[in-house]
Amino acid sequence: MDTKRSQLERLRAANAWVRLGDKNLRAETFEAEETPTLESALDVDAAIELESIVMRRERPVLAIRENSAHLVFVDAADSAIWEARLKDARSGLDKAIRAVGRIELEGGPLAWAGTGWLVHDNIVVTNRHVAEIFAERAAGGFNFSRGSQGQIRASVDYLQEFDNPNTLVFRLIRPLHIEPAPGPDVAFFETDVVSGQERLASQVALSKRPRATPNVATIGYPAQDGRIPDQALMERIYGGRYDKKRLAPGAITSLSGTRILHNCTTLGGNSGSIVVDLDSGEALGLHFSGTFLSTNYAVRSDVVQQLLDRVRSRRAPVGRGLGGAREAQAVGATVNALAGGAGQITIPLIISVSVGDSTKPAITVFPDTGSVVGSDGESLLEVTESVESYADREGYVPTFLGDGVEVALPVVLRYSDDVQPVEGSDSGELRYHHFSVVMSRSRRLCFLSAVNIDGAESKKTRRPGWRLDPRIPERQQVIKECYGNPPKFSRGHMTRREDPAWGSQSLAQRANADSMHVTNATPQMQAFNAPIWLELEDYALQNAKGDGMRISVFTGPYFRDDDPSYYGVAVPASFWKVIAFIHDGTGELCATGYEMDQQDSLPGGEEFVFGPFNSSHVNQTIQVPIRTIEEKTGISFGILVDVDPLDAEDETIEAIRAPLQRLEQIRFV
Repeated sequence: MDTKRSQLERLRAANAWVRLGDKNLRAETFEAEETPTLESALDVDAAIELESIVMRRERPVLAIRENSAHLVFVDAADSAIWEARLKDARSGLDKAIRAVGRIELEGGPLAWAGTGWLVHDNIVVTNRHVAEIFAERAAGGFNFSRGSQGQIRASVDYLQEFDNPNTLVFRLIRPLHIEPAPGPDVAFFETDVVSGQERLASQVALSKRPRATPNVATIGYPAQDGRIPDQALMERIYGGRYDKKRLAPGAITSLSGTRILHNCTTLGGNSGSIVVDLDSGEALGLHFSGTFLSTNYAVRSDVVQQLLDRVRSRRAPVGRGLGGAREAQAVGATVNALAGGAGQITIPLIISVSVGDSTKPAITVFPDTGSVVGSDGESLLEVTESVESYADREGYVPTFLGDGVEVALPVVLRYSDDVQPVEGSDSGELRYHHFSVVMSRSRRLCFLSAVNIDGAESKKTRRPGWRLDPRIPERQQVIKECYGNPPKFSRGHMTRREDPAWGSQSLAQRANADSMHVTNATPQMQAFNAPIWLELEDYALQNAKGDGMRISVFTGPYFRDDDPSYYGVAVPASFWKVIAFIHDGTGELCATGYEMDQQDSLPGGEEFVFGPFNSSHVNQTIQVPIRTIEEKTGISFGILVDVDPLDAEDETIEAIRAPLQRLEQIRFV
């Protein structure tokens, strides 16, 4: 029963995540039958089946016929919205579908290795970890590896469809480039455009500006994977049929460094799949990894384009693209500060810099986002300001909620000796625009981050680079050790980047930049944030009194003695959040507490997709008494404990600790 309930919770959370970013699918889903109550094993089975139907509707996996967008909708659960979207995208999809093939091997360890697609008229792109199954670096370049019968031969079959005996095979002539780790998971092969059938599809254009969008699809060859815990669900979604060309629609949820994060349904053989924009027909990414029922990763199309340009030119790219002197000057100061020397700048969409010693990793600047990225895909740190320049930061304001209510900054009591001293502050409070942070000296991470949010004054801002805070020693800040491409961690904001970004446009941008201090970050798995956790602040703002839309939010990690250590950093396994506001209905101060756990998502074992595998656990948000958070953290929240609708001694509290499936379950009163 516990296993089934856990599966049900993962399904519900995954479906909620999808609906969060697509209002049309959300409306379509609400027409489904109401979820049954969980009073018996039969009810749990019925609920799992219902959520499976929702999953197949929102994230279907469709068969392809005759190498074009004759997509087969046969399940009664199929989405009318996706059917309409895919039909509208048919012209672009036809081109992309014909350009995607299955990488076949002769004399290799596998019959086929993954997916690849035409990125140039005679060049196929796939993943490094796919290429390394049958190719290797050699003196002066790359060669096909040797198998049991001599050198492995590789080709691409651009059909391999269900119930279609035909083939469309083109030989891979030679490996052109396999990007070394820890760089992007990319490899290129030259393909024979003469042998095989008469015509091969033209390449798919790479988007210059990949973006978050709810309207994409992966095209590739999903393979059955016995390592997935939810085998029954996998069988339902894929109909027990694998290894053939499939299309799976979904969304790009965010961009991070050299990667995009998407939630199309994939399996192991999808490694190397194209992530295609259904609006433009362009490629937005090269899929390389994922966790079932959670987040998938792809290399950004502009990064693939940069590597492709280098491969085609056989040298580092020089002087190409849209930049010119003005763009070079705009990033010159950052580049010089980061690299400490003169160098060569190339500005297509991205700016590549080789500075001083050629053995040092390259620096890439993305002008559209302002990100500065190293060869491992992790954002580098901007040069810090002087201590004096922080004098104008007011920090968290206790009287922000108004109406004569004062909510003091939480106080670290139990571990007060561990509070990191701050230059210019007696309390250890690092003040920023609209928020404050209190740091742990031993853990080099924050005890808490406290922010005032004015939803009525919120502004959209651009994401800048990460930065250090000069008011505490650099050695007391986790800078690079555990951050990077998987299996390393992302920098997870404690105060969300958009939360302090309010007021005038210039102030909002400065507050946004302040949120990018490493003092406001903790190591988190890429797929850590569940949809409800992401929406807590927004939902509380909707319930804030009148038109003020003001709330105060406190967030931090639970520090435990048994937190696992990675790359020399003790990584928190769970996190807490407390939200305070004047309730719109009662006119009274209200405060609620929440927990999130990434324990089951932390590295350990093998990762899914031909490489390291992470658990398919989908993190859940739980409402808990603030008193419980106080006891676990040793942090005092003052009057907020007394206005919490949950009583830690209430006999019904365990029932409330069930994971939140929807925001309406939250108890504010």
